[in-house]
Amino acid sequence: MSTADPTMSTNGSGPAAPAGLPPVKWVVFIGAAIGTAVVTLWAFLAPTNAQEVLGAVVGWVSTWFGWYYVALATAILVFVIGIAISRYGKIRLGPEHSRPAFSTATWAAMLFAAGIGTDLMFFAVYEPAVQYLTPPSGPGQTVEAAREATVWALFHYGISGWGMYALMGMAMGYFAYRMNLPLAVRSALYPLIGKRVDGAIGHSVDIAAVLGTIFGIATSLGIAVVGLNVGLDLLFGLPQGLAVQAALLVVGVGVATVSAVSGVDRGIKLLSQANVLLAVLLAVYILVTGRTSYLLNAAVLNIGDFVQRFPAMTMQTFAYEDTGDWMSLWTLFFWAWWVAWASFVGLFLARISRGRTIREFVAGCLVIPFSYIVMWITIYGNAAIELIRSGNTQFAETASASPEGGFYALLAEYPAFTFVAGLATLVGLLFYVTSADSGALVMANLSSHLRTVHEDGRAGLRIFWALATGALTLAILSVDGIFALQFATVIMGLPFAFVLVAVMIGLFRALRVEAHRASSLERMLPRLLSGRSIDGTQPSPGSWRRRLTRALAHPSPERGREYLVETALPALREVAAELQQQGVEDAEAELLEQDGITYVELKAPTGDPEHPFRYCIWPQELPLPAYGPAIVGQETYVRLEVHLDEGGQGYDVMGYTHTQLIDDVLDQYERHLEFLRLQHGAPVEAGGPAN
Repeated sequence: MSTADPTMSTNGSGPAAPAGLPPVKWVVFIGAAIGTAVVTLWAFLAPTNAQEVLGAVVGWVSTWFGWYYVALATAILVFVIGIAISRYGKIRLGPEHSRPAFSTATWAAMLFAAGIGTDLMFFAVYEPAVQYLTPPSGPGQTVEAAREATVWALFHYGISGWGMYALMGMAMGYFAYRMNLPLAVRSALYPLIGKRVDGAIGHSVDIAAVLGTIFGIATSLGIAVVGLNVGLDLLFGLPQGLAVQAALLVVGVGVATVSAVSGVDRGIKLLSQANVLLAVLLAVYILVTGRTSYLLNAAVLNIGDFVQRFPAMTMQTFAYEDTGDWMSLWTLFFWAWWVAWASFVGLFLARISRGRTIREFVAGCLVIPFSYIVMWITIYGNAAIELIRSGNTQFAETASASPEGGFYALLAEYPAFTFVAGLATLVGLLFYVTSADSGALVMANLSSHLRTVHEDGRAGLRIFWALATGALTLAILSVDGIFALQFATVIMGLPFAFVLVAVMIGLFRALRVEAHRASSLERMLPRLLSGRSIDGTQPSPGSWRRRLTRALAHPSPERGREYLVETALPALREVAAELQQQGVEDAEAELLEQDGITYVELKAPTGDPEHPFRYCIWPQELPLPAYGPAIVGQETYVRLEVHLDEGGQGYDVMGYTHTQLIDDVLDQYERHLEFLRLQHGAPVEAGGPAN
């Protein structure tokens, strides 16, 4: 599928990025920037027209593509779960020897801090209140409506959306870290269109991804600044309006820019961890100071109802009922919102998940964030429903009128309101910043030619996209507030919704190729074991001692280069010459250099341009391990690792004899031919001895 990238490290951290700033994908950058600028200026200069057009277009999308959004969300969830529990689930998002760069706790915090925004804080009160008072089907303010209300919120914020995130993260991580393609959306289409991913189709996909990302983030930030404005009004008397919201955008974008420029390992990581701790503290406070037993009982009931009703809800289109604009404002909006965020969060999740298996990645994406969502929505949603059912009509009116008003009105019913509201405002600001800084980083990466998967877009691009996001958010807020943001998200998410289908097909095809590689190894293993030789002779009495010596040796980098020149290169050239004699005319072995590192490589065409045979011996310099004798004057040693077309194999050939090295090349070559036979569906020979 692609050439291997021997620069991939064995510990998952990767090498330093190449010198200089990564080049900009000017077609993607300019196309997405123009699209963003057009909508921003349109909203500023003709707000009434923008509001009318957005409303009309979203009505058209809901009528003609509502069913598609519903079916797509279900199909993606089934697909990612199916991949995770299948044999493909054992595949790593990276070479087999790679391991996660972040601890599970840090990974979990970063996982959902990027994918959950301030909107969850407010909608956890707003949606259950609205669904209880005016459910989509059946009378409101009943026990059944109360049970359904919180479940609808869990459904809209639940595993269906995170399935989309898991799909994009899994696809981009697989193609980037295992197939060594760029960490971009277009790479997932390589199995479908091949090298054309670098042309117009690839540019269009990345532009759609950037536009979907910026509109999705703008919606979240719009909800955030409106909510934070309400909190600051209650705490400090700042007036609610566009002026204060614009000031909040300036402050938030400024902090997000500094965080994004500082990188994933510092700013985003620290903000995510702080965000998680404070948010959990805020939820526990409501649980402890409220009716604890009621909230716990309701949470258990909600979980049971969700498990029972989810299969029917996931395909619910209300085809036999007239629900007005309920589908547009709720399910379709949420599904479009998840679609719009899918490339952004997926790329970010891939960026932090190298080395994890597909099964581990999918389980983490579906379980860890949803556990937090269940905690937050069941506590705040049931607390809101309890207040309404107790007869608090003023709260019912406030909670159903606006998300931000209902959230702070709920907090006002608990002790120490000023402190709790201040903490909630801080948590909202952190959610806001973690979404904005992650988005700026991802959009910069999508509009850059990243030379390695460990590289990020230049700081100037991150600053530009952070500022563009702030300007777009302010422009659409000036049109009609949050509803205009919702409409824009439903519209801009539609093009990328079709890309997701292509991503599923491309990923499945690539995983089938991976399975064929594994099957080829299993079928060839008996031959590999029986075909070994040691210099063409039977093992000598001292051969096992030489093998043990090789295992415990820690050669210097100079000794490694000497081995490449004196042993490895002649062995590979001998194989190349024999391949040419056997009719593989273009087979060649060379001593090459990349980024100051000398390595040897054997190439042989196979008749399949996507899967040539490539055997590379790449030196990996590492610190001397704690075990073994100390070596005076030497702090590092070298491993000569084998890399094939699919990436590093994780074993060291330093010290192999000339014949042993040839045997290893032939083992891998025969395995590759077996893989090609399986890949192209060659029939298995029938017959055999009678039993």
